[in-house]
Amino acid sequence: MINDGQPDLFPRSGGSAPLADRLRPRHLDEVAGQAHLLGSGQPLRAILEGGRLHSMILWGPPGTGKTTLARLMAQQADLHFLSLSAVQAGIREVREAVDAARRERSASGRGTVLFLDEVHRFNKAQQDAFLPHIEDGTLVFIGATTENPSFELNRALLSRARVYVLHALDEADLARILERALTDADRGLGGLHLAVSAPARALLIGAADGDARRLLGLLELGAELVGTGGQIDAATVERLLTGSGARQFDKGGDLFFDQISALHKAVRGSSPDGALYWLARMLDGGTDPLYIARRLVRMASEDIGNADPRALQLALDAWETQERLGSPEGHLALAQAATYLACASKSNAVYRAFDAARADVAQHGSLPVPLHLRNAPTGLMKQLGHGRAYRYAHDEPDAYAAGEHYFPERMAPTRYYYPVPRGLELRIGERLALLRERDRAARGEPPSDTPS
Repeated sequence: MINDGQPDLFPRSGGSAPLADRLRPRHLDEVAGQAHLLGSGQPLRAILEGGRLHSMILWGPPGTGKTTLARLMAQQADLHFLSLSAVQAGIREVREAVDAARRERSASGRGTVLFLDEVHRFNKAQQDAFLPHIEDGTLVFIGATTENPSFELNRALLSRARVYVLHALDEADLARILERALTDADRGLGGLHLAVSAPARALLIGAADGDARRLLGLLELGAELVGTGGQIDAATVERLLTGSGARQFDKGGDLFFDQISALHKAVRGSSPDGALYWLARMLDGGTDPLYIARRLVRMASEDIGNADPRALQLALDAWETQERLGSPEGHLALAQAATYLACASKSNAVYRAFDAARADVAQHGSLPVPLHLRNAPTGLMKQLGHGRAYRYAHDEPDAYAAGEHYFPERMAPTRYYYPVPRGLELRIGERLALLRERDRAARGEPPSDTPS
């Protein structure tokens, strides 16, 4: 269903409209935050003051004003405003919107802004449906998304719409919104004469986590609890927050991947405190602890490897502990693993070596296994030469067959693994250097004069 936002663009009275809708800014100067876009001389401000609006994608966390900005821009440019939600709309609704835009242009000569909320939920075919109407000027398209457009939107659509990034509101922005809600008697709660203690304000702003809509929703619930002339104190806010999931955490979205990236990089950077912070953030936001456990196992192999093989076992133990104990008891084991991994000696030598080996496999294809390395469980296979001339390492001095060849015959032996001079890999590197010298001697080559 198409929502023509013009008649009730900015509701002015209380009625049944939520507080967040009633307090939508009516002018750009009422918009909180986004100074990097709306400040003097900044991109969106310049566009709006010039009166020429182009198609765009507004990308940012929930409650940062994407819908409000789209409406204000349509109003500033004197364009008809139509709104769709990708959660409910489809190709049919897009066609209806295009028809409505054409009728508007025919009747009044005005262009139309089509605002699509949650644009990332449209598939490729649905996104492509906008392209001809953007190109012929029927629509100015504004899409809103909490997801990274680079991953979620078609390249064709991105090439026709500039991306603007909105930031989460800071504490000062949220404090101004809270004060306006409490003092505005027309659209806010000013007529209720509420008192909100300083600790309660701090709790509300912290729980909002940069989201103005969440802040106003919590405030409205608090007002309903205490009634006209009541006081919202810290205890009231604590009641509101119980079980509410206060932190921003989109379990399948961009915030999710940003935070797991931060956790991984803190571990890699040997920052146990940073690792604990991001671990706590993700668990607080509701992510699956077993997902974190799997990622810790990956970190143990990718960033620590053989520099400290105990890291992999500890990560696996933490995973098992989480599975057995569940939450929140298992969280401490994840914290133990995260701190150990962060403090452990680091090596990505195995990670890099495996990548290099895979690249060679892709380049050389299915080279045959040399006869001396093949299995020979039957007499026929032995007659065909399978396993012939294979040197059993345990029968050689120090259990090492110096000079033996373990690559396909048409491929030169290649060194992939370069242990780092840290942790256990320091010893591994020394051992491999000795073995390489024995290989050189077995092949009649002079000793290496370069450090290994």
